[in-house]
Amino acid sequence: MVSSERTEEETLGTPSPEYTLLDSNIVALHRATLSLFSDMALDGVLRRVIEAAQELSDAQYAALGIPDGDGGLETFLTTGITEEEIAAIERHPQGDGLLGEMLRSGTSIRIKEIQDHPSSIGFPKGHPEMRSFLGVPIAAYGRPLGQIYLTDKRSDSEFSIQDQRMIEMLAAHSAAAIENARLYQKVLENENELGDRNEELGLMFSLSTAVSSSMDLDLLLKVMLDRVMNLFHAEAGEIFLLEEGEGVYQKAIHLGDSPEAFWEIERFRMGQGFIGQVAQTGSLRWTTKLRSEVDFLRQSVVDAGFETLICAPLMAPGKVTGVLSLAFKQTRQIEDREIGLLGAVASGVGVAVENARLFRQAQRVAVLEERERIGMDLHDGIIQSIYAIGLTLDYTRLQVIDESPAASERLEVAISGLNEVIRDLRSYILDLQPARIQTDDLEVALARLVREFRANTLIDADLKIEKAAVAYFSDQHATDLFLIAQEALANTAKHARATRVLISVRFASDQSVTLQVIDNGVGFKSESEPELLGHGLSNMSERARTFGGQLLIASGPGEGTTITVTYDVEVLAGVDPGQELTNSATVQWTGLDGASANER
Repeated sequence: MVSSERTEEETLGTPSPEYTLLDSNIVALHRATLSLFSDMALDGVLRRVIEAAQELSDAQYAALGIPDGDGGLETFLTTGITEEEIAAIERHPQGDGLLGEMLRSGTSIRIKEIQDHPSSIGFPKGHPEMRSFLGVPIAAYGRPLGQIYLTDKRSDSEFSIQDQRMIEMLAAHSAAAIENARLYQKVLENENELGDRNEELGLMFSLSTAVSSSMDLDLLLKVMLDRVMNLFHAEAGEIFLLEEGEGVYQKAIHLGDSPEAFWEIERFRMGQGFIGQVAQTGSLRWTTKLRSEVDFLRQSVVDAGFETLICAPLMAPGKVTGVLSLAFKQTRQIEDREIGLLGAVASGVGVAVENARLFRQAQRVAVLEERERIGMDLHDGIIQSIYAIGLTLDYTRLQVIDESPAASERLEVAISGLNEVIRDLRSYILDLQPARIQTDDLEVALARLVREFRANTLIDADLKIEKAAVAYFSDQHATDLFLIAQEALANTAKHARATRVLISVRFASDQSVTLQVIDNGVGFKSESEPELLGHGLSNMSERARTFGGQLLIASGPGEGTTITVTYDVEVLAGVDPGQELTNSATVQWTGLDGASANER
């Protein structure tokens, strides 16, 4: 009995070789198509396209070109040819000849011999010889995206119509994969741009917060410079701030690489160097020619790899309050959007710096007002009360002097102690009270200061003034000189135990004017006891240095103390002392035995 069931092979028959080949090509095409969508990077997709085309068509060489929109090629990828062979080619494809024909026509081209095509222009020197050719365009919505180029079919003398249809199907899938990769890349770019905008908004929010707050100036500079460096990806950053009254810009902070070796100087006058030029013009500047265009930059900075410097003025109402600089270890071009952003940031920082300075100044004024109030309370209240107690004790002493000499003697000791307390309190009052000086009349102000010192301390004090020397002092110079004299007298009252003090303002030579405060007190070893003067020395030193002055303190045990402040006449006359005078404004302690040590 014969079974009615038939096998699948008997029903369908044995597959023909052509069917088997077509089936395997479809499977290969399907596999290649799936691989295109496994890579979201555009370069990866393009590379997968030419590798799949080479495999499906059995071509020895494959290439993919992306048009630039002007009749040429923006990108040209190849496979089947070595790097050495590519390097040996005299001229790479530019979209001429047969490739240009495809760009113009937008249709597939399949020929047995490349040189037989009327548009063929031959191969450049060093290019491998090729014969058969199959070119297929990649397009989406009628818009050309690229072309697939295949040459020299390995298993035959030319590409078949089946090869063309297979590659055209691959091209259709490739168009979708390329568009998908471009959209994904666009999304990433938009996300990155959105992240940058969020970072910029965060920076601007920080600025607005800082401008409206009373943040400490040093902390403000560190926070803002760090944020700006991160936003612009700078390897180093600095902020220079205007020193009021000097017209120079002093480095306030440095973050990042090369902190100790960036500039040969740390103070720039208006118009001096790159920093001074930005301060003078109030305009942002940048350069990628550090060797030739930037003065005072240390060679070690260039050797460290820095190539780009960007400087922006910190603007406050009516002035450039500082300069912000960013340094990069690569050639960096700044875009128009970044120029606007950096300008806005710099202006915000400038206002924040000015606010922080005003806040600090307000704090100082508040402290001075409180010190003056305490001084007045001590003088008008406590001293008067102690004085009244002293009078009562003195009256009591007179009553018991005959009846009890011992008690009278003890009362006299107590009265002397109260007098000492009153003198000490008056000394502290002198130090607590801020200067009340009319800067247009330094001579009158110093005379009043000496008169108050004499009354409060009961120390004999003399004032000698040369009117011609005093005339050199401007309002700000006069204020500083007065405050130095006040500080010196306060130290004398508290520490010297002197009975006589001489204060003088005179010419030391034709080129210099000096203030001297000389007492006949106990003196001290300057090299071993600088702490005796507390903050007084640093205060006097800073005030002298501000205008290029020099402070010298001479003292020795039992020899009294001499404080000398020397100013150059040209400085007082308004000539900018420059870097050299500023550097020479040091403070030195010198004892009468000649020993000296720099104040630290």
